[in-house]
Amino acid sequence: MDIDNLVHMANRMGDFFQAMPDRAEAQHGLADHIRKFWDPRMRKALVAHIESTGGGALHPFVLEALTNNMESWV
Repeated sequence: MDIDNLVHMANRMGDFFQAMPDRAEAQHGLADHIRKFWDPRMRKALVAHIESTGGGALHPFVLEALTNNMESWV
């Protein structure tokens, strides 16, 4: 998996969801989207990236959304 591409895609989705007025709903929506539409290998690579780098180049909103809702997307 190309982690740079996965991070880029997650950040782009974060841009969309972050525009929602309810922050908690937006974060849940992002995590749920990744759970539903990303291949398990993609999710596993993103988890490994978060664990090894603390999030690296993930936008703070995306990192918070994923870590707060990890049970719903892993």
